[in-house]
Amino acid sequence: MKRLRPMLCAQLGMWFCLFLAAETGWAVPCATAMSECTEWIALAGGPARTLVYRNHPLDAKNESVIRGVIVIHGIQRDADNYFRHALAAAYLASALEDTVVIAPRFASTDGGNCRDSLAPGELNWNCQLGPDGWFSGGVAIDGSNVASFDVVDETLRKVARKEIFPNLRVIVVTGHSAGGQFVTRYVMVNEVHDRLSVPVRYVVANPSSYAYLDMQRPTSSAVPQTVAAGPPGYTLPPSANPPAPFGAFADARNCKAYDDWPYGLQKRTGSSARLADDALRRQLAARPTTYLLGELDILPLYGFDASCSAMAQGPTRLARGLGFGKYVNEKYGARHKTVIVSACGHNARCMFTADSALPLIFPKE
Repeated sequence: MKRLRPMLCAQLGMWFCLFLAAETGWAVPCATAMSECTEWIALAGGPARTLVYRNHPLDAKNESVIRGVIVIHGIQRDADNYFRHALAAAYLASALEDTVVIAPRFASTDGGNCRDSLAPGELNWNCQLGPDGWFSGGVAIDGSNVASFDVVDETLRKVARKEIFPNLRVIVVTGHSAGGQFVTRYVMVNEVHDRLSVPVRYVVANPSSYAYLDMQRPTSSAVPQTVAAGPPGYTLPPSANPPAPFGAFADARNCKAYDDWPYGLQKRTGSSARLADDALRRQLAARPTTYLLGELDILPLYGFDASCSAMAQGPTRLARGLGFGKYVNEKYGARHKTVIVSACGHNARCMFTADSALPLIFPKE
């Protein structure tokens, strides 16, 4: 019956769910990306605020919830679609009722294709690739001085309240594509990780780039040749004397910004500039992180970052993820995990609902 309830809600409507809840005491999970499944989170004491989709109210006591999942959308700022992806994954994991799923929206009227409609007080973000973008921890462009990472800080604090979710055991922060870029940098920058009453884990899925901790970059030896991490037709010639996996970037002279934020630690802005380099290195290495990489994410599609700074990290998203996971473990003593999702390319629904991803996003403990 537990697994059937969300399906019955979807088929028979919210009124049926409300009746069922009244009769059984069941806390109804909201299962549509509509206004009834949204609420506002105030930042910096208000009136600045951000819209989130959620399946359980964030201010109503709920003893059924044992985990939280915060999912960060991609470059299209489609929090509604990412909420659906996460709900689909929660259903497959039999976790809809005992997980609070939250998808914040980083809306923008910043020009180009970024022409979202903003509600009064809704934060407005720089949506462009670069150090000031929302997925790099940049500050809102409306003068509120709120950084995008502050949104997840506040969301974590709300979810971790024991008076609301007394049986909460773990929170997972995850994101795909540009959302994956957000999460991999949020891991090292945020200062709430160790201040919450519950542990936090991170799942980084298919980002186009990472923030390296020093000036070294992966070489041709960083990714095993047994892994087809290059684009079709890309084959490295065999080398009698293969280089070390990481070393000085060979084209640094022609790519002067390769080590600048968000690709490295130099010239940081926004919330990323609040801590010293060594603090960022320690935090990244210490925090439980999994790199979730699509086996077929080897094509320069869907917002692929082809700048020289990103290409310094590898030819494809798969290669970049494999290289970075190896880098933080071997050079900085991290114990991060890397999971390749078979038969998935650059597709959030495929990644989040894969059998190998479900226990990472919805851990039992």
